Amino acid sequence: MMNAKNILLIAVLFSSISQAARLKDIASIRGVRENQLIGYGLVVGLKGTGDSQAEFTSKSFARLIEKLGVKLDQTQISSKNVAAVIITASLPAFAKAGNPLDVTVSSVGDATSLVGGTLLQSPLRAANDQIYAVAQGTLSVLGDGKDIHTTVGSVSGGAIIEKDIQADFSSRKMYRMTLHNPDFTTAARTILTINKELGGQFASAKDAGTVDIITPPAYENKGVELMATIEAIEINPDQKARVVINEKTGTIVIGEKVKISKVGLSHGNMNLKVTDEKTKKTISVDDKITVLDSGANVGDLVQALNKLGVSPKDLISILHSIKAAGALHGELETL
Repeated sequence: MMNAKNILLIAVLFSSISQAARLKDIASIRGVRENQLIGYGLVVGLKGTGDSQAEFTSKSFARLIEKLGVKLDQTQISSKNVAAVIITASLPAFAKAGNPLDVTVSSVGDATSLVGGTLLQSPLRAANDQIYAVAQGTLSVLGDGKDIHTTVGSVSGGAIIEKDIQADFSSRKMYRMTLHNPDFTTAARTILTINKELGGQFASAKDAGTVDIITPPAYENKGVELMATIEAIEINPDQKARVVINEKTGTIVIGEKVKISKVGLSHGNMNLKVTDEKTKKTISVDDKITVLDSGANVGDLVQALNKLGVSPKDLISILHSIKAAGALHGELETL
């Protein structure tokens, strides 16, 4: 088992050099996304673990039986082998009719378990209330013990897409990309790199999170090839200086741009001093001293304190105090 010191060591490890990332990993193409689907259905074949007194389950089952040609009063239905469920799925971009979808099935009544159940044919609708898929199949539930959540199951490939998702993609005259983490510096780097790759002024930034790309003549009616080229471009994304602390686990994650100024701190029986003497920064705890290179940041501070045996709890208190004193330059976020 890791002790607190080891946990702290792992937490402060980070690269001092920004790593380039593919544009496809830090941005999305506007309009190219998944769509959420939802439906209501019945699961049958349960071994006495279905809904016991859910009136809507009885009504749904009676209506289903009537559609199959059997007239049945809902008051005549008394079975714990049936459960009402909500079905959810994600419809991928450019989905085509006939493709399968995985679905998640969740009980909405007082059923105790969906183990062994079969989902009956159920339509799945999008936010516009149109049916895009139909689901049916045998449920797979993880475990059947008392400590396992058995009122949620899944059907792998259990839904079939009923209609194509129409999208006039390849012939667009303009494409819009949105950065996952909006940042002016990252946006500026993105348009400069795209324009260099395409050999002209085709990209422009609308704001810190939006990049518009005009289709170059060489890529007219070739939107797929254009986006494949742009997605592969590597960008060095910028980020805010930030320290993230999880006090429950003692984990500390530090961004490379977080800096510290001259500061002195007394914490319990420990005295901390950070000084800047021309070319060196010195960190002193009681009578123990460690010397850091010039331009030391919070990562250097944390690693030095870790070597001196400072506990994660004390370190978290120290970081909070330095931030309160205005000597920690960056955001301090506590989970």
